[in-house]
Amino acid sequence: MMINVLGIVGSPRKKGNTHQLVAKILEGAASGGAAVHYVFLSGLSMKECDGCHVCWLGKECSKHDDMNHLYLQINQADVLVLGTPVYWYGPTALMKGFMDRFVYYNCDCNRRWVKGKKVLLAIPFEDANRETAEPVEQFFERSLSYLEMNLAGKIVAGGLSSRGQAASREDLMKAAFMLGKNMINADKAGFVR
Repeated sequence: MMINVLGIVGSPRKKGNTHQLVAKILEGAASGGAAVHYVFLSGLSMKECDGCHVCWLGKECSKHDDMNHLYLQINQADVLVLGTPVYWYGPTALMKGFMDRFVYYNCDCNRRWVKGKKVLLAIPFEDANRETAEPVEQFFERSLSYLEMNLAGKIVAGGLSSRGQAASREDLMKAAFMLGKNMINADKAGFVR
């Protein structure tokens, strides 16, 4: 059975550092035989969660936007790759809004879709100080743990001060590729769907 990997790019810039890192992770996953797909949050229409909890009753989200289709893609994916640059010590508004909508999975009827699902992170940032990215890492670690998802790997890349600079960093590109490839090879060894 083929492993499905869904990459979520939470940067407003295509061909920027986040996009390049997520793309390289997906390239590595594809080299291991996975089916890979991209989603650019900047191209979707997504409203904010208002906590109505209609989803907790087993119903479709009341927002009737692109997230309803994205839930289906998330449910069908075996691995998620989430990418966001660091903006003011946090994820982008795009990524935060996307993660806010994960309240959908915070109930018994929907939790089964994400429980145990593996997640890889790509977090580029401009500052050279690793502490700058720590709030974003903690945001994901706590959110994913709460949803019983498995944070299986990450690439946190500082010192990227210009658009697309990650592509010129051979070490980053190799690390991102291997992150995706190793994840798939490890999963294929014991993969049961």
